[in-house]
Amino acid sequence: MSILAFRGFAGVRLEAEAIGAEDDPAVLLIHGAGQARAVWGSVAEALEMAGRRVISLDLRGHGGSEWPEDGRYDFEAFVEDLRAVLAQLGTRPVVVASTLGGWIAGAALEQDAAMLASGLVLVDTPVEADPDVSRRIGERLRATADLATGQAAWDRRLIGSLDTAAVAGRIAAAAPTIALPTLYVRGAVSEIVSRADAVAFVDRLPDGEFAEVEDAALVVREDRIDALGGHLVDFLERRAPRRSPEYRAGSDARTFRDALGCFATGVTVVTAVCPDGTPIGLTANSFTSVSLDPPLLLVCVANTAGSAPRLRETERFAVNVLQIGQQPTSNRFAGKGEDRFAATPWELGEYGTPVLAGSLSSFECAREAVHDGGDHFILVGRVLKAIFEPRRDPLLYFRGKYRKLHFA
Repeated sequence: MSILAFRGFAGVRLEAEAIGAEDDPAVLLIHGAGQARAVWGSVAEALEMAGRRVISLDLRGHGGSEWPEDGRYDFEAFVEDLRAVLAQLGTRPVVVASTLGGWIAGAALEQDAAMLASGLVLVDTPVEADPDVSRRIGERLRATADLATGQAAWDRRLIGSLDTAAVAGRIAAAAPTIALPTLYVRGAVSEIVSRADAVAFVDRLPDGEFAEVEDAALVVREDRIDALGGHLVDFLERRAPRRSPEYRAGSDARTFRDALGCFATGVTVVTAVCPDGTPIGLTANSFTSVSLDPPLLLVCVANTAGSAPRLRETERFAVNVLQIGQQPTSNRFAGKGEDRFAATPWELGEYGTPVLAGSLSSFECAREAVHDGGDHFILVGRVLKAIFEPRRDPLLYFRGKYRKLHFA
């Protein structure tokens, strides 16, 4: 076991406990209000035995994490804490969260989910704005605080800091944007979320599953941990398997493509002008520098691309490296049946090639060589002129999706 420290929102120190081999796939456990990471003890041990690296986090104001002097326990502070922790991890874990933790996880993964996590499990998490449920949650927290003896495990200033009805409504609205494999686990006799509400929530998820634990009101309890652990291990083995997919020569080409997709790239649009003066172009992310002296670069073009014959023969071409605001441009030049240049600001460059306005950088090139490369051809260019904009961020492509730089 090791103790980990993270820097949360506004510098709040967050503490976590980690067990399992560092190279095993990670699972991040997030407890509910009025609890601490110890509530996951048996679950963490079961997941470790199943070959997972398990990180149990204390929320701000709980357990070993900092109890902020300003008493800031508004919902956004919790959400930004979790996003900060996920950004500091060296891997994308499956996030497992209950009650308040589930609200926090759902909101934190409402945007950029695939950049931060590889899966989500919500346990006993209210998913509809219900004043009666909010009242019962508040009463339970107050009762827990009143019964506590000795050193408290959580800061009682949390009570009254959250608008639970509004938070639950936000999670319900966020469901369609949580772009991760997601499992919702409910106690079959739950008082805080109905089966109908839970099923409706799962139906709105892009990739959702539903499970129930019989004879349980709250699932994260010592007497129901085995049932929860079974659902978790089953979900993890199916949706986040320990064994990495592998490609061997002659097997599924899609697996090979997915493996190549693990290399993050920029996105470019390659442009040229036909003999009759018509501009042509296509989106490409197989682009690299080749030489500084002489200044050479290359781009790979699919043989089946509509512009391929012209690009193979052209004497001049440009490579326009796209910035984060040019995702529509990338889509436009990757599609068919649209006048790409009519909807894209551009100008004719100094060497007669179309240069897309606002690009991160543009390279005007003379054809140096063309090489066959299987189902693509390799177009090598000698750079005649390059311009770039240092104040913009790149449009990135990773695992089949557009990405953007994330600064922790």
